[in-house]
Amino acid sequence: MVRLSTGIILAGIVLLFVPIPPIATILGVLVIFTGVVLRVVAGM
Repeated sequence: MVRLSTGIILAGIVLLFVPIPPIATILGVLVIFTGVVLRVVAGM
């Protein structure tokens, strides 16, 4: 089973490749950061 934070990080990586540069890149970075924070804080 995939951890929730891993799924969030993967979603962020996918967003980095969406061809709407400013919005998708910012969202991708924020989503990856959220996944990393979840992994560190909650151990999810």
